[in-house]
Amino acid sequence: MLASRLSRISVYGAGSWGTALALQLARNGIEVLLWGRMPEHMERLVHERENARYLPGIKFPQNLHCTSRLEDMVEHSSYQLIVVPSVGFRELLQRLKPLLPKDHSICWATKGIEVGTGKFLHQILSEELPGHRYAVVSGPTFALEVAQGLPTAMTVAANDIELATVIARAFQGSSFRVYTSDDVLGVELGGAIKNVLAVAAGISDGLGYGANARAALITRGLAEIMRLGKKLGAQEETLMGLAGVGDLVLTCTDNQSRNRRLGLALGQGKSIQQAVEEIGQAVEGLKSSHSVHMLAEQAGVEMPICQQVHCILYKELSPQQAVRELLSRQLKAEF
Repeated sequence: MLASRLSRISVYGAGSWGTALALQLARNGIEVLLWGRMPEHMERLVHERENARYLPGIKFPQNLHCTSRLEDMVEHSSYQLIVVPSVGFRELLQRLKPLLPKDHSICWATKGIEVGTGKFLHQILSEELPGHRYAVVSGPTFALEVAQGLPTAMTVAANDIELATVIARAFQGSSFRVYTSDDVLGVELGGAIKNVLAVAAGISDGLGYGANARAALITRGLAEIMRLGKKLGAQEETLMGLAGVGDLVLTCTDNQSRNRRLGLALGQGKSIQQAVEEIGQAVEGLKSSHSVHMLAEQAGVEMPICQQVHCILYKELSPQQAVRELLSRQLKAEF
């Protein structure tokens, strides 16, 4: 039986998103322990009482603490919130495996699909830490705006609705609205594919193709999400909600999105390496593009926009040629 409200939580990942979520939880009176893998970085956070590298000027509440020791995290709370890049998700679970009691609940706000396997994060969790309650936190959220306390809404989906409610209550605040769901797959799917489509929208804008093209990409991109979601068993309502169309619109239209900025740079003629170095943080769409391409092929689902992004990122197709190939496709009914 879970407590109706949690009083302590451990947050893994001291980048911008992990720190922002830790701030939101701490502001709600929860004792938060934030973990990062680099001891010197965590010591700096302890000394400066802010994450000056990612969220400068936003001070930590007194109930937000920092560590680089995983043992501290497991001892601190029975609720573990993982906010590391998807490429490090499985490795972190493997490191936690010998430390975690069976009654600990695992949550994540990571968005992505495992490279090489095409597995969703809940599938990785079930392989590495079977038997645990789990939940995913997602929605149209930028780290800086959450850290600043600006109005935000998101979704918590779990394999146990009681856990979804507990996590939702932990985040819920005067400027933070949370909805619950049981569609873990749908929430993960929307959060992963929107990153790839944001790269496409950025490329289009980087090429100077304008608002018409951006709106078309978002709309037809949503159709691609819906097609794959239907094939894999996601709920349509989820993909039309905050974790689907909400996150898609946000990520495709605002330059706070790293994925959109990657696309902008590519559309302006920069290399992938140049773009990633300028952004300076993990760009999930870069890895997810390959995984989404694999999923679409395995499922036999047509996803032409995602396919062209994959060709740009992995097959040296020029953005201009990718657009020409999209526009020259055979005529068809919209629905």
